[in-house]
Amino acid sequence: MTLKQLRAFLAVAQSLSFAQASERLHLSQPALSLTIKGLEESLGGRLLSRTTRSVSLTPEGESLLPLARQLLADWDNAEEMLRQRFTLQLGRVAVAAMPSFAGNLLPAALKVFRGRYPQVNVAVHDVINEQVIEMLRNRRVELGIGFEPEAPDGLAFDALYTDRFVAVLPPDSPLAGRPRLSWTELLGEDFIALQRPSAVRLLLEEHLAVHGERLPVAFESHQLATVGRMVASGLGVSAVPALCIGQMQELGARCVALHEPVIERRIGLLTQADHELSTAAQALREVLLEAIDTYRLGGPA
Repeated sequence: MTLKQLRAFLAVAQSLSFAQASERLHLSQPALSLTIKGLEESLGGRLLSRTTRSVSLTPEGESLLPLARQLLADWDNAEEMLRQRFTLQLGRVAVAAMPSFAGNLLPAALKVFRGRYPQVNVAVHDVINEQVIEMLRNRRVELGIGFEPEAPDGLAFDALYTDRFVAVLPPDSPLAGRPRLSWTELLGEDFIALQRPSAVRLLLEEHLAVHGERLPVAFESHQLATVGRMVASGLGVSAVPALCIGQMQELGARCVALHEPVIERRIGLLTQADHELSTAAQALREVLLEAIDTYRLGGPA
């Protein structure tokens, strides 16, 4: 059976008139008759009983009628759903982002996205960098935002910006008024660190080890917001990507540039190299790129 044959059968069965069905389908009566004949031949028997005065359904035609209605309704619904997804009148996209991005730049980007595509649902997974990679590999999300992987292994990475670490200090710390600090100066204080296996924690430890330094960890937390509050309360100092400066300041802490050494890492969009993004995911990707451009123009150096 073809869609054309089913639509022809349904039009005739509902009106019990070839003339009315022909007008409805914009087909000539001979063409409609050939279409019905083709359907009957493919199924192996008559569906319609036709005389010069009337048209009626055979028992087999009666059996086909509700099925034809359901099949065509399902097809039309599927077609409309896909059309709405392609035009972003409907859809869903899942993104995984490491906390420094999810808690700072992502909300503003999602506000822009919602304004443009209010019918598209976005699922945000605020997870550490390692889980961003894992969720992409397991196809639980289409987009990931995280550090550049050392071994892509089937993932595509589009760099967005290079972020560097800044010191986070209590507002009453003597160091808070300095234009910049060395790591040696910062690490002379009790340090509040993100817990392992946070990529931020591992990155700091690896870079500092090269320079003969280690983190004097006094407190640990899984959440950046908790780290910021603990620093603001005077429990110690910390270091976070510059993207988090606004968040740390809102929590009451102060941020100062770090050098000797400068620790930085590229952050970007991660996707599966062999997977074509859905229309919704592609649209979100474009909004994120716009947000990054805005951040570069107005964000921290």
